[in-house]
Amino acid sequence: MCNMKDKPTSGSSKFAKDNKLVTKSLDIVTARVVKYMIANGITLSAAESCTGGLISERVTSVPGASAIYKGGVCSYSESVKMKVLGVREETLARYTVYSAQVAEEMSEGVRKLMETQASIGVTGLAGPGGGTEDKPVGTVYVSVRYKAGHLVRDLALYKEYEKLDREFIRIVTAAEALEMLEQLLKSESEEN
Repeated sequence: MCNMKDKPTSGSSKFAKDNKLVTKSLDIVTARVVKYMIANGITLSAAESCTGGLISERVTSVPGASAIYKGGVCSYSESVKMKVLGVREETLARYTVYSAQVAEEMSEGVRKLMETQASIGVTGLAGPGGGTEDKPVGTVYVSVRYKAGHLVRDLALYKEYEKLDREFIRIVTAAEALEMLEQLLKSESEEN
């Protein structure tokens, strides 16, 4: 479920309505980002764990995306994160797979692998199981890169929403990642 905390809920109809709104906002931000990247000739790649390829799927649903999207890695396992993306075993051991440091290494690894100007790295807990007191379900780290710029955030979705479900976490994460990328693209463009 995706009920925002401190707001009244009205059962499953509220859930369906909220999911439609979030999906619509994901579609809007994706189209905006892809069109901006096409217009500016900026290439993109993505390394996804808890989103399971959703960012890649949404980006490639925008007409013309093939001009800028070079590819993605669905790195669900730690071994793929290490072997394909170059995430260091030491990073995983010290910070865990659900960390800002791993998201950063994922975004840098996929950018190098795909030879793109911009990249996204996502890792987190979509649930329903696997959460702990320190890292509950809804703990998600996103890293975006463009040129020398870099942003990384802990979305901490469990703080903003109650009764999170797997689908909602994936959709919100994809939208947030693309919004972060948009913010970085525009800030880097303004500096030049």
